[in-house]
Amino acid sequence: MQNRDQLYIDGQWMASTGRKTIDVLSASTEEVMGRVPEGTPEDVDAAVRAARAAFEPWAATPAPGRAAVLQKIHEGLKARAEEIGRTIAGEVGMPLKLATRIQAGSPAFTFAMYAKMLADFKFEEKVGNSLVLREPVGVVAAITPWNYPLHQIAAKVAPALAAGCTVVLKPSEIAPLNAFILAEVIHAAGLPRGAFNLVTGYGPVVGEAMAKHALVDLVTFTGSVRAGKRVFELAAHTVKRVTLELGGKSASVILDDADLAAAVKGTVNSCFLNSGQTCSAHTRMLVPESQYEEAAKIAVELAKTFTVGDPFGDSAKLGPLISAAQRERVRNYIRMGIEEGAVLLCGGPEAPAGLEKGYYVKPTIFGRVDPKSTIAQEEIFGPVLAIIAYRNEDEAVRIANGTSYGLAGGVWSKDEERAKRVARRLRTGQVDINGGPFNMLAPFGGVKQSGKGRELGRPGLEEFLEYKSLQLKAEAGA
Repeated sequence: MQNRDQLYIDGQWMASTGRKTIDVLSASTEEVMGRVPEGTPEDVDAAVRAARAAFEPWAATPAPGRAAVLQKIHEGLKARAEEIGRTIAGEVGMPLKLATRIQAGSPAFTFAMYAKMLADFKFEEKVGNSLVLREPVGVVAAITPWNYPLHQIAAKVAPALAAGCTVVLKPSEIAPLNAFILAEVIHAAGLPRGAFNLVTGYGPVVGEAMAKHALVDLVTFTGSVRAGKRVFELAAHTVKRVTLELGGKSASVILDDADLAAAVKGTVNSCFLNSGQTCSAHTRMLVPESQYEEAAKIAVELAKTFTVGDPFGDSAKLGPLISAAQRERVRNYIRMGIEEGAVLLCGGPEAPAGLEKGYYVKPTIFGRVDPKSTIAQEEIFGPVLAIIAYRNEDEAVRIANGTSYGLAGGVWSKDEERAKRVARRLRTGQVDINGGPFNMLAPFGGVKQSGKGRELGRPGLEEFLEYKSLQLKAEAGA
């Protein structure tokens, strides 16, 4: 039981001004595994004011000094990787081995990446008679989700601190315990007081107070489209910068010359990772009509290998979903797919056998899915794959682009140049070519209703910087 009864504000642990707490439930047992404070707008105000007071001295800290602190945070996270993995496996339900490698490994890498980047990042350059500066935006409000909780936190906090900004973080109230480990690591790393602050609570209270606070200069949000629109609306009143990473309905386009077995396997793995709770998951598999039957057969056989069970056991490849509400949401989408006429190839809305407790859902595959149907258009956020047949390459591109989202996607072909040509036609922020792995050094983000702005890599740092031009007087005789 992890009982966290204080918030981290202005470099110290302190009680919330409110008296309520939030229970954190284990995804696999449905039992309370921890508690955190239910923060208030007053807590947010204290945190923002602390961040504002800390901004000028932290922004004035030379890049090597900021890099040294980020490197210490990296080392602290790495030392506590096993603890982080176990915590997130409990909160989110990702199998422990994967959670330790991905959920704990990724945040540590992110802090090291930005520490290293500061060594050669140019914060000023001469352009004609101007000296163009890159300066930190100011106080950053970071509002993060539950599916990859510490990864998403690091993708915002690390570049913000690297840029010289100060931060107020609100993690998801569903998976907040990992954020307290980060706060402890940051404190031990010697970050100046007020440069990082942690306030837990609910979105409509804490999140909204952060988004509309007059002393916040930038809001960075990852979550649902609905909540993202609300953040954007609130931030507009003070004309602050906003970056959004929202939903996805990514298409894996398998061309007629692809290695079909490899392409289907890569798509299914992408779709089912983290029990489908991945915004960039390839949840639509587009296959040529002539190869539909074979592709469907391969996909179903692969789905059988995704054993569902306890994330702390040795055999589970697929853990539970995050909550009872999410479980019911996904099951309702599966029922909707059946009602709308898609062919249920495997899985279904019933609970997996022998798993009465825990938020488990069967890995589910639908075939002959109408591209305009609900399960082909809306983000389900569960282990549900829709197989869509197409007649030619142009139709495949139209179907892939035919949703309100544009976060990620994939293209498979034995001819890499052909795959790249098709990828260039997809309206999305990221495309995997023949299963190319996720690259933390490359920018990540979407178009359309998948959001605005980019995280990770050099562009992720640049999101937290402003331009300033100093117009210099020309030298005599020049």
